[in-house]
Amino acid sequence: MYDYKCREHGLFHTLATMEDAAKPAQCPTCKAMSPRVIVLPSHIAAMDPAKRAAEDRNERSRHEPVFSTADRRANDKEHSRACGCGSPKPGKSMLFYTADGKKMFPSMRPWMISH
Repeated sequence: MYDYKCREHGLFHTLATMEDAAKPAQCPTCKAMSPRVIVLPSHIAAMDPAKRAAEDRNERSRHEPVFSTADRRANDKEHSRACGCGSPKPGKSMLFYTADGKKMFPSMRPWMISH
């Protein structure tokens, strides 16, 4: 079952073989040759683009998972400050000492200062 769109009468559905799927079909009302169209459900067509991208990414990862391995981490040049892989972070340390000798970690985990 494929969807086609006539210029005069709009959408119609016709049963066709897979070989004939790309070929136009006759409109049942006016017999004009009409091209095949792909109709998206309204909830997908109106979906927020960010949500659609997230769902696409989720679907890809379901079938093509990326596993974290030591080799992959060794070859990965980009680390975020909180990636947790154990490799040294690029850039300077955020640690500094105040005038009274206390450690300061601006924009890091303040609850871990005394650990």
